[in-house]
Formats: sequence, structure tokens, C-alpha cells
Amino acid sequence: MRIKLEVDGKEIDLNDFTQEIIGNVSAAMAGSLRGVEPDWKEMEIRIKK
Repeated sequence: MRIKLEVDGKEIDLNDFTQEIIGNVSAAMAGSLRGVEPDWKEMEIRIKK
């Protein structure tokens, strides 16, 4: 799994462990939602405050 994090347009470097944590948590949350197929290929999450 490859995770890319950008904050205000600046890419933030993530080590393998951090990518794995973010990826697994995001995949588990999305997988629990109706309408998300188990064989999804790409996910995008945008957060604005």
C-alpha cells in the first residue's frame, strides 16, 4: 500500500510504518461501509477545517 499525505499542498514524508498504519486504518473504516466493494483499488480522503 502506498500512502501520500499532503498538507496545504506540501507533501509530507511518511516512513513505511506510518504508511502501513494509515493505510490499514483507512481500509478498515472504508471496508465497514455499505457500498464499498471488497476489491477496491484506490481511495481518496480529503479533510478540510
